[in-house]
Amino acid sequence: MFKISFWKVSAAIILIISFASSIITVKGQSLHARFKVIAFYTAKNDPAHISFVHEANRWFPLMAKKYNFIYDSTNDWNNLNSKFLRKYQVVIFLDTRPEEPAQREAFKKYMEDGGGWIGFHFSAFALTPSSYPENWDWYHNVFLGSGSYVSNTWRPTSAILRVETHDNPITKDLPDTFKSSPNEWYRWSNDLRKNPDIKILVSIDPASFPLGTGPKLSEIWHSGYYPVVWTNKNYKMVYINMGHNDIDYEDKSNKELSFTFANKIQDKLVINAILWFGNKARNQNLTRRKNSLKNN
Repeated sequence: MFKISFWKVSAAIILIISFASSIITVKGQSLHARFKVIAFYTAKNDPAHISFVHEANRWFPLMAKKYNFIYDSTNDWNNLNSKFLRKYQVVIFLDTRPEEPAQREAFKKYMEDGGGWIGFHFSAFALTPSSYPENWDWYHNVFLGSGSYVSNTWRPTSAILRVETHDNPITKDLPDTFKSSPNEWYRWSNDLRKNPDIKILVSIDPASFPLGTGPKLSEIWHSGYYPVVWTNKNYKMVYINMGHNDIDYEDKSNKELSFTFANKIQDKLVINAILWFGNKARNQNLTRRKNSLKNN
């Protein structure tokens, strides 16, 4: 019979525990993710919007792995309900918006209860008459503040963007100006500068003009003030006008000519937003749990 010393057994046990712990740490990262994100999308009709959605659903999982959060996506807008949303700290609208009254009410309550939201490009679109009429007053005039769509530049082109304030976690470490990825830029019916609840974070710098190439003259902007990223002070939200890739429409190949998430500074803006909202929600949840334990 072999005699094994106590110290050798102890060392072996410690080694096994250490190895097991390392495996749990590596394989269990998602179990200890800081927060969860759910993206809703439609991905129909316009090839540029479809391109952006597919690009986003490739890019966000990479960011989730890098920054330790969970990213899920769905094209089933019926998931926009209180039970489903309860699992997530941040909601993203990659394109379009909810259309059913129950979905809209669930989203409104989610935001009023402190949920986080990031909306891209077409998620703010509303035009009467169109397939997306302005028929949700709270969303377009109160929450976003932008009102209805008025016009856009064409074709998708890069712009020089100006950071309006660095006194916000989303823009705190961005340069004063930067060049965006190519995009179709929107103009809105409401002047966001006159809304005390809206904080404009990024706008088109005059150095961008003329912006757009046409062929219609109305699709080329020569002057004006155009906000492209803003937040509503009453909610944890940010709208980002970017989200329309350049597509080869002319030969009907729908070949992708540009990508939204191929710009380090612009990407940083998005990452700042998602980490700010997600970590803020996580910290609030931890505070609630601590207070609950104290009370019990």
